[in-house]
Formats: sequence, C-alpha cells, structure tokens
Amino acid sequence: MPEAAIRQFVLKVHSRCNLSCDYCYVYEAVDQSWRRQPRSISSTTVRAVGERIAEHAKQHSLACVSVTLHGGEPLLLGHDGLRAVVEGLRDAVGGATDLEIGMQTNGVLLDERFAEYMLSERIRVGISLDGGRTANDRHRRFPHGGGSYDDVVRAVRLMTAAPYRPVFAGILATIDVANDPVEMFHDLTQLDPGKIDLLLPHATWETPPPAAVPGRAIYGDWLVRFFDAWYDAPPQMGVRLFQEIMHALLGGASTSESVGLSAPESIVIETDGSFERSDILKIAYEGAPELGFTVFDHSLEDVLAHPAVQAVSQGRAGLSATCRACPIVQACGGGHHAHRYRAANGFDNPSVFCGDLGRLINRINDRIQADLARRRLDTRPEGGAGRRTDPSSSTDLTEVHLSGPESPAGAHASSAHPHDAS
Repeated sequence: MPEAAIRQFVLKVHSRCNLSCDYCYVYEAVDQSWRRQPRSISSTTVRAVGERIAEHAKQHSLACVSVTLHGGEPLLLGHDGLRAVVEGLRDAVGGATDLEIGMQTNGVLLDERFAEYMLSERIRVGISLDGGRTANDRHRRFPHGGGSYDDVVRAVRLMTAAPYRPVFAGILATIDVANDPVEMFHDLTQLDPGKIDLLLPHATWETPPPAAVPGRAIYGDWLVRFFDAWYDAPPQMGVRLFQEIMHALLGGASTSESVGLSAPESIVIETDGSFERSDILKIAYEGAPELGFTVFDHSLEDVLAHPAVQAVSQGRAGLSATCRACPIVQACGGGHHAHRYRAANGFDNPSVFCGDLGRLINRINDRIQADLARRRLDTRPEGGAGRRTDPSSSTDLTEVHLSGPESPAGAHASSAHPHDAS
C-alpha cells in the first residue's frame, strides 16, 4: 500500500446557495453549522490552504493534488472572486505539486465568461441535474419555488459545446424512485454529457430514505433498471457508480467513498479554514464531520493522525461484523460511511441501503459473468490461435465499460467522492 497521504481536497469557497433543494445535506440536514460559516472564503484562508497543500505534497512527494471548489454554490463568488481564489491557490502551492482544480456547480450562474475562464485554467466542471424537467424540478428549485431545469440545461449545453467540452466533467444526479429510471437514462443521454454519477439520497438508520420499504430493495430495483438500460446501450456515456462496482468485482480498487474498500483520500475545508471529514456526515448529527483542526493551526499530518480520520481508513477491518462477513463486501465496502449511522451504536452498521446495494451488485455481477462466459464460448482455438466466431455477440468489458468515459468532476468535481453541490 502507498504511504498514507491526502491527494484530494474539497474546498468550500461559498457557504450559501441560490437554490433551495429539499434533499440538500448541507442546509436541510440535522447539522446546521453552515449558519456559522463566513459566506465566502477569504484570501487569507485561501493562502493558508495552499501552503498546507504545498507542505503536504513536499513531504509525501505528491506529483499531483486535486482541489474541488464547492459550496453552497461556488459560482456565487462571481467572476472576479473565482479568479482570486484560483490564483491565490496556485500562487501558494507554487511548484510543490501539480494542482488540478475542479468544481461542482448547480449551473444556474454558469455563463460564457465563466466557461472561458475555466477553459483557460483547465478547471473541470461538473453540473448537478436530476434528469428531465419533471424529475429535476421536483427537488431542485429556487427559493421562490420555481424550477431550475431550463437554467441548468442551458449550462450543460454550453459546457458540452466546443470549445468547452474538454473541461466538462459530466452530470451529477440524485436518485428519486418516483422518476422512471429508463426515462431518466434517456433524458440524460440526450444531453450527451459523456459521463454521469448517480447518488443515492443521503439517509441514515435514524432518517431512512424517503421511499424505503422494510424488506424491499426499492432503490436497488430502480438502479437495476437504470443499469440494464445503460449496459445494453451503445457505449456513449460512463456511469461512475456502475463502473466502480464493475472494477471492484473484477479485482480492482474503487476510487469512490460510496462503494468498495479503498480508503478515502479526500478532506473537506470549510470557508473558515476548518478541516472536516466528508461533509455528508452532516446528515448524522450536529458536528459529525468536525475535527477541531484548522489550516491556520494544524498540518495535514495532524489531520491524517486524527482518530476520526483513522477510523474510516481501515478498509474491511473498519466495517461492522455483518459487512465483514458479507460475500460482496469487496464491491460494496459497507456503502457510504454516513449512511451507516444509528444513534445507538454510531457507524458500526451496514449501510441503510444495504439491501439495495446487494441487489445492484449481484445484478452487475450476473451480467459480467454471463458476458465473460459468452466470450469464452465465442472465442475458440483454431490451429493454435483464438478465434471469435461472432464478434458482435461478445462484450469486451474492459474496453467498452471500464475504460469508457470517466466520472463527473468527481467526488465533487475532480476528487474521488461525489457530492451534490447544493
């Protein structure tokens, strides 16, 4: 295993939002610490962040570090504010490492001037959109109640057009089982995003998923229908959740905190400079993500050594007994850490989506195994050489599915764990 280091940072550059999404884990969850945060990050904090990253990169000889600008809504910084943050970070990091910058945005404020700047600075941009008009506007609304679909689709079309497509990282979509999964797949495909990431609605055992029914894998069934539509379609759009699971089932390591056993490599930095674990932990209880450390007083070595960070870096050993004994733990990884929370015993539980993840993973595994078996049958020895009798009938999993388009500016925009920006 490589030496522990933090390679991915989620930097909260603005703590407010211009949408009022009813499922938002920042504003609608039990943790309301956003109210105490400065609205926007200061130049002093930006410099301190950059210096901590440079210090850490030098100590661990990191050739590249990614920073995802997040919020709230990061574009509330405005054009000049965004430029100041990016220039401040690059200046403070200097030549210590190659700094890759990404952003996750709701897209409402995204215009050509922003797009030009992102292209010039190679800032990869992910946009949040939950499907077609009805699907998106059920939850992703303005404070006045109007839907955001038209504004967001305009932003997606801007970023998928030349010359900006090279810095478009794809679409992030939150699942609502009220939406037909096949219809949602086609709605997103028509926008030609290149890649999407599907998020389960953030929930715990204390606040279950909105459509959960005991004993039934409601979300798993929905995901299976979306997966089958994607898997049977021409290879034109990557879906990160499915690709991560497929990679884990075929023996690889995941790069997501939502599935798989790989230890998370990212850390969140709030607008006041405080370090946090995944801010999705805000759904668990007040103060759940907090470490008590800041960029002004603590190094990233201090962060790595913090017991709360260590607790989520143990792989299989850090899971509940139920998960450790599960035959699909390599692919599932216990699900997202935040989704395991129960007041009685903290995070020592399977995911509240345990049955759903099992349903999806078993379906993906069945399809992979069937295609691998078909390939073995379709490729027969002839004169000492392999011969594929029917090339069109066989799926090359590696070439078609796993090496296809990557996930949205991932975790947040270019990191390893996905968030919805607002």
